[in-house]
Amino acid sequence: MVQKARIRLAGTEPRKLDDVCEQVKKIAEKTGVDLSGPVPLPTKKLRVPTRKSPDGEGTATWERWEMRIHKRLIEIDADERTMRQIMRVRVPEGVNIEIELIS
Repeated sequence: MVQKARIRLAGTEPRKLDDVCEQVKKIAEKTGVDLSGPVPLPTKKLRVPTRKSPDGEGTATWERWEMRIHKRLIEIDADERTMRQIMRVRVPEGVNIEIELIS
């Protein structure tokens, strides 16, 4: 029975996420293993409203700051050669990668 690897990518810049996904897809095609994904997961939106005036006087005007965290999911058959190549992929700053082996 072949073990599978679940790769979760998260970051604030979707272009960087897609670049890492493309590298993983190329490795999977080159080694000939089955790949499913990348599946775009729901984007998490972190919102922080702050008052514009520092002293609290005047009208209550608010600034709304937002940070979006984009996520991708890839499932791949995990043979040793493929996993070694995936571990060598250069992950750009701001992209978080999590690899989980499942049976």
